[in-house]
This record gives sequence, C-alpha cells and structure tokens, in this order.
Amino acid sequence: MTPSEQAPRAESTEKAADEYAAERRVRYFTRRRQAKRFLDEVNYPHSLHPALVPGVSVEDQKVRYGIDRAILVAVGAVILGFVAWGVIAPQQVFDLSTAALGWVMRNLGWIFNVLAIGMVLLLLVLAFSRYGKIPLGLDGEKPQYGTASWAAMLFGAGIGIGIIFFGPYEPLTYYLSPRPGAPYDAGSIAAMKGAIAQSALHWGLNAWAIYAIVGLSVAYVSFRRGRVPLMSAIVAGLWGGDSSSPGSRVIDALAIIATLFGTAASLGIGAMQIARGVEIVGGLPATGTALAMVIIGVLTLGTIASAVSGVARGIRWLSNINMALALVLAVFIFAVGPTVFLVNIIPGAITEYLGTLPDMLGANMSEGEDMQSFLSSWTTFYWAWWVSWAPFVGVFTAKISRGRTIRQFVLGVLLIPSSIIVLAFAVLGGTAIWLQRRASELDAAGNTIGIADPDRAIAPDGTVDSLPAPAEIFFAVVDQLPGAGIISAIVIVMLAIFFITSADSASLVNSQLSQKGNPTPNRLVTAFWALCMAGIAVVILLFGGQNALQGLQNLIVITALPFAVVLVLMAVALVKELRHDPMAIRDHYQEAAIENAVKHGVAEYGDHFALAIEPTAPDSEYATGGEFDSTAPEVTEWYARTDEDGNPVEYDYEAGAYLDEDGNTLPEDSADEAWRADGASPTAEGVDGAGNR
Repeated sequence: MTPSEQAPRAESTEKAADEYAAERRVRYFTRRRQAKRFLDEVNYPHSLHPALVPGVSVEDQKVRYGIDRAILVAVGAVILGFVAWGVIAPQQVFDLSTAALGWVMRNLGWIFNVLAIGMVLLLLVLAFSRYGKIPLGLDGEKPQYGTASWAAMLFGAGIGIGIIFFGPYEPLTYYLSPRPGAPYDAGSIAAMKGAIAQSALHWGLNAWAIYAIVGLSVAYVSFRRGRVPLMSAIVAGLWGGDSSSPGSRVIDALAIIATLFGTAASLGIGAMQIARGVEIVGGLPATGTALAMVIIGVLTLGTIASAVSGVARGIRWLSNINMALALVLAVFIFAVGPTVFLVNIIPGAITEYLGTLPDMLGANMSEGEDMQSFLSSWTTFYWAWWVSWAPFVGVFTAKISRGRTIRQFVLGVLLIPSSIIVLAFAVLGGTAIWLQRRASELDAAGNTIGIADPDRAIAPDGTVDSLPAPAEIFFAVVDQLPGAGIISAIVIVMLAIFFITSADSASLVNSQLSQKGNPTPNRLVTAFWALCMAGIAVVILLFGGQNALQGLQNLIVITALPFAVVLVLMAVALVKELRHDPMAIRDHYQEAAIENAVKHGVAEYGDHFALAIEPTAPDSEYATGGEFDSTAPEVTEWYARTDEDGNPVEYDYEAGAYLDEDGNTLPEDSADEAWRADGASPTAEGVDGAGNR
C-alpha cells in the first residue's frame, strides 16, 4: 500500500477509535448515574452497602453502662446461700454433689468430650477458610500489640497455680497408674512417655480451644461488630434479642457462676499447697486445712485491697515478676535435675502425644467402671474445669488480640500457651518420674519390678496409694534437688502472687459481666466477687483432705455443665455472624463477579475480551449479587448506629464521626461522651497475664 493510500486508512482508524472511546465514556457515565440512582433507592443504614462497612468498634458506640442489679442480686444470693450451706453442713454438700457428679458423668459427660474435640476442629476450619483473614477489628487496623509482646502475654496466660500443683503430681500418677486400656504397663519404659502425653492432652490444644472460642467470639463482636464484651452479646443474635433480654441475662449469670467456681477451685488448691509448703519449709506440724483457710483470708484481703484501690499497674508488675520467676524455676529444675533424661524424653513424649491423641480422646464412659472412674477424676473433669475458666481466659485473650486476624488468633492461642504448658509438664513430671525410677529396681528392659530405696522414692511402695498428698508432691520433688529450701520458699511466694492476680483478674471479669460489659467496673462490686470466690474456696477446704479434691471436681463439673451448652450456642452464633461479615460478603461478590464475567466474555467474544464493571438488571444471570439480598436485616441492622436508648444516629463512616440532624459532624467529645463517662476503652488494662489456673 502506498503512503497516499495509508493516510486516509489511518485517519479512518483514528476516527473510529475516537468514536468508540466517546461511546464508552457515555456508557460509563450512564452506568454510574444508573448505579447511583439504584443505590440511593436502597435503604441501607447511613446509605452504606454492607460489603463496604469497615467494621464497628465498641468504643465508637454510645453505650450506657451500669450495674445489672438483677444479675448481681440473683447470682450473689445464690453464691452466698451456697457458701452458708457449705459452712453449716459441708458433708451434706459433699455427699449431694458427689451423687450429682456421678449422674452428670454417666449421662452428660459426653457433652464435655464433644466440646473438647469439636472446638479444635471448628477453630482450625475457621482459621484456614476464607474467614481466616477477617480482622478482629476495623478494616486495615493494626494489631494493638506487636507479635513478640502478644506471644509473651499468651505465654503468661498459661502460667499459674495449676501447673505447680499438677505439674509433677499428674504425670507421676499416670506413670504409676496408667489410663485404663493404655498400651503400656505401670512403671514401664513406655509409661514414661505415655504419662506426659496424657497430661499434655488435658492441658494442651483441647483446653485452649475451649478458651479460644470464647476469646474469638468476644473479640469479634466487640472490635468488629461494636457490641459490648458479654457472653450474651454473642449468643443473643440467634434469637434476635439483645443483652438486656431475660435469656441473655441468664447466659451472663451462668458465665459468672462458672467463673466463680472454676477460679475458686484454683484458689483452694493454691491455698492448700501454700499451707503445706509453709509447714515443710518452717518445720511445722501438719495443721490440716486450718492454715490454708487463714491463707485464703489473708490473700483475699490483698485481692480486695487491689480491687478497691485500683492498683492495676502493681498487679501487672507482680504478674510479670511471677512469669520471670516461673521461667527461672523451670530452667533451674531442667539444669540441676535430670537434664539428659529430659532432653531425651521430651521429643518422644510430644510425638507420643500427637500419635495417641485419637485414642486418648476416644476414651469414653461406656468402657467400664474403671474408665468411668478415670474420666471422672481426670479427663472429663479437666474439660469441665476449662469450660468454667473460659469466660475469664477468653475475655483476656480477646483484649490483647485486637487487630489480629482470625487465623493469627486461632493459631497463636492454640499453639503458644499449650506448647509452654506441655514443656512445663514434661520438665516437672519428667523430673518426678526420673526420681521415682532412680529409687526403683528395674529389669533388663528398664521396666520397674520393685523399689530399691523407699526413702528416696516419691511413692515408697511404687503405687499411687503411697504417694504424698497432692499439695505436697511438688515439695517432695524439689527436696531431692540442690537448693531445695530456697526453691520451696520462692514457690510459696509465686503461689501467693498467682492467688492474688488470679482472684483480682477473675473478679474484674465477673464485675464487667455484671455491669453490662463496663470496661472500668465498680470496684466494690469487683471486691464482692472476690469475697464470693474466697467463700467457695473455703467450702472446698471444709470437705477436708482427699475429699477437698473430690469436692472440687464435683462442684466444677456441675456448675460448668450449663455453660458448656452456652459455648455450643456461642460457636453457632459466631459462624452465623462470620457468614455476613463485610469481608465475607466482598469475597462472595468477588468470586461471583469473576466467574460470571469470564463466562460472559467467552460466550460473547471468544478468546479476546477484558473485564469491565457495568450495572445489570437485578434478575440478570450475570448480576454479581443476584442471589444476595444486601438490604436484609441480618446484614444491615448490626451497623446501624444508635444512641444510648437505641434510637438511630447518623454516622459518617469515611470520617468516622457521628452526624447531627443537619448532617454536620459532631465533636468527638459528644460522640464519645457516653462511654468515656465510664472510663477508657476495653483494653488489656487492669487484666494481668491472666489465665492463672
């Protein structure tokens, strides 16, 4: 083609391109006008599509906090009545609770087992599904704490009275008396790993899954959905109610009761162990439970002084000091104890735990009386205990996890604390087992066949029946290590600090639950709940001796059962809410839009097409949200801002501010006046490194 022929051709092509571009611009602006007109006609709260909501934080809501007198009076009366009954007739309480425990274990114990297994599976599914990237906060919000600080606080949530009390006692018990049906004999080589693995089952992933479902739910509804951090605020959505309905208040009351008994159990065994330690270190004769009751009284006064004075910073300092002491204690025992033995057994015990996890979880009440007795005393009891601790530890983990994604939260809460606890049990329990084996007579294969040196054995005749009292076993183990006197004194101080920080923090959470989620609750109410916990702990001690541990199990299982049902409802409610999260809606639109566009493009243009955004008729087969009702109450009502009385209030999501009747931005003080009047926003303030069990 000659140049003279090419010029008109080029001019024609350029003209056609200009006409096409002009046509595209007309179509584009026409579509924009149509889309705007369509959106203007849709009745969204504050004219915002549910897929575009960045989230709502509870601090930005106009919440009127206050004491829930119905819950305070009702639960307080029940607890005070129980304490009075327990003081007047402790044996009657023990006998009735033992009978109730037997019935619950035989008929409803499976609920706790299903819960322990089901929560792990549910959380892992959420973490690795599309919901895993949903933040526990507003879109784009950064984590409140750095990864190292967050991990350290989760580590602190796993340190407490329970580890010191049960750390050497529980694995040694399983070594001398394995779980019925376990594939190893008492005192055998295999029993060493099996005993630590059985302890890891009770304190590891399954325990933290129970805490995590509460923590995840509280964090999500508070930092993403703008609701107060109450158990009822999560569950009430299932029946369309709110936290002020009678059903919701029952749920919060059950959470308070479960926490009171679960924490009181830790305080009771802590006081028993402190008392026995004082007797051993001071060379005093055994005083039964008298000294333990005095210790409960003194330490409760310290807790109340903390609650009334508001010295939260001091409590956090004590918690940090205790965590450091606990770490030093673990390293000391590891270093001066059977280091080589522990280095060898820990990897094997962890492998044993993972390999036998299905068998251990599969143990159930239908396997005979021996298994029923074992599960009632150990596995099912532990699941119930963790259920009773779930409101307390769950609220703590929620407070420190703001800004984390669901995936980060689940993996962090499941893996970090449980790993530390399993290692602690391996060190303490492994040392106790090593000391017992050192005093034993072994065959050529390394299995125990008798006791060579009863004076050096923890169990002089090689059976669980000859073990010292559980509160004494830790000191019996330490007594055979260098520096026993100093270490025992340090442990007594640690236990006292754990007692105060646990009671203080649990009382604070209960106080929040009884004051409509108030982040800075009334201190006198907090002190009242501390007294209630101390009263329950005293009743447990009044059962006396070995009966105290049995009574602890009775009360925990019975009071935790109703809240176990609440946890199931909580899990269902959480999944329901996640399905309508703005990010989940956007994912749905994204998948549908791309799939429809590609099908349309191939059908119309074959191999050569590009994606474009244009409006469609609502009933079009290519409409992205054709099957999604974006005006439905379940996806819009939650982000409709309201005042303290529940009346709608206009809100500018781009500016993050409330609007007056004329659409003008209200000053920040006006918008925040309601919740600022009651104190700062819910953070980790006032709660120590808390799951002190």
